[in-house]
Amino acid sequence: MLKDNLIMLRKLHGYSQEQIAEKIGISRQAYAKWERGLTIPDIEKAAALAKVYGITIDGLMKTETIDGIGMLPPAPPGKHIWGTVTIGDRGQIVIPKSARDEFDLKGGDRLIVASDEVGIALFPTSFFEDKMQQFMGLLTEKPE
Repeated sequence: MLKDNLIMLRKLHGYSQEQIAEKIGISRQAYAKWERGLTIPDIEKAAALAKVYGITIDGLMKTETIDGIGMLPPAPPGKHIWGTVTIGDRGQIVIPKSARDEFDLKGGDRLIVASDEVGIALFPTSFFEDKMQQFMGLLTEKPE
């Protein structure tokens, strides 16, 4: 819900109600009413809030939860948390349908598995192959 996102985002960014109200040109009392769910911002103020937090207006309005984790903060544009998966006995996972739809993934598609010390990422082999060809092209270019 909007009021929950407003509270979470403000706290995540370390702002007081007064600081946020000042950034978008309203009184602290008006902002406090939004956080209590007594009123809601008009579209211009919602856009200003989204800009301050680096998210979309849609992200500001929607609340997402994940079982066992709870409510998630709105993600920046182009960033997603698709949910949780369970690793099978042989290491297999099922990619959530919404993520498969977003990236047009189908059975039999090949993905590259990459990681850092924090986690694992998957991306299409075609993306990796294209980047490798670009890189190899740079290596074979003759200096002027």
